[in-house]
Amino acid sequence: MAHLSDEQIKKLEETANTIRQDIIAMLLEAKTGHSAGPLGMADVFTVLYHTDAIKHDPKNLDWEERDRIVLSNGHICPVLYAAMARAGYFPVEELKTLRKFGTRLQGHPHRLALPGLETSSGPLGSGLSQAAGMAYALKADKKKNQVVCLMSDGELDCGQTWEAALWAGKNKLDNLTAIIDRNNIQIDGFTEEIMPLEPLDEKFHSFGWHVLEINGNDIRAVYDAVFQARAIFEKPVCIIAYTIPGKGVDFMEQDFNWHGKPPNKEEGEKALQELRTLGGKISGE
Repeated sequence: MAHLSDEQIKKLEETANTIRQDIIAMLLEAKTGHSAGPLGMADVFTVLYHTDAIKHDPKNLDWEERDRIVLSNGHICPVLYAAMARAGYFPVEELKTLRKFGTRLQGHPHRLALPGLETSSGPLGSGLSQAAGMAYALKADKKKNQVVCLMSDGELDCGQTWEAALWAGKNKLDNLTAIIDRNNIQIDGFTEEIMPLEPLDEKFHSFGWHVLEINGNDIRAVYDAVFQARAIFEKPVCIIAYTIPGKGVDFMEQDFNWHGKPPNKEEGEKALQELRTLGGKISGE
């Protein structure tokens, strides 16, 4: 297993901070979209697209050996787009077109619109089924590619998710990793008030999964968990990533009201200033 040096961690934290600034700038320009989830998942997407944890190549999108990244909770796509742009999939300037008419950066990812996407997403609860199907097909073809499915905790309210989890466990899909954004919020409030999920780890264990629990805002922890998942045999892996919704922006953190709305101009400028100040501290300026 590879390890990240302290200097590499610092650079990745700077990248995650840049991605968070991109998210706010995109939402300000679009005047629509989701804030809390994308900010909270910036560290996870930084690991997926800016380290060697996942095999991918922005210059060779059809590379047969690439791992598959499936975003189930498509509404957090601003973090996906920002991570992809910063990794070289398309020009960073294009981020300003989020949700605009004719853009490749739809409000939910559209595979036929943007090269580099593995799936279209939007209907919550369907991503794990898609990812499990990919993993099953890859194993049938004796391929070593990994499939990583990003999910929200709120979408676990959908029954289809549990059908997919049961099926993946039964078929011992050890090339499948689900990363659950356990931020404890959804659009109407806190998950444990709307539809309690705990004990979440025991549920996945009982379905035949290997479960890892991590701090999803700790880049080293995310990186190590993704690599550890590759070493698990005959079981799919569920990484429960505990994140802070709205991470990096004080007035958004842990507030479910920011799940599905963008900042206005004043709020956006305040958020960007806070993230720039944080970025300076990370880089030692």
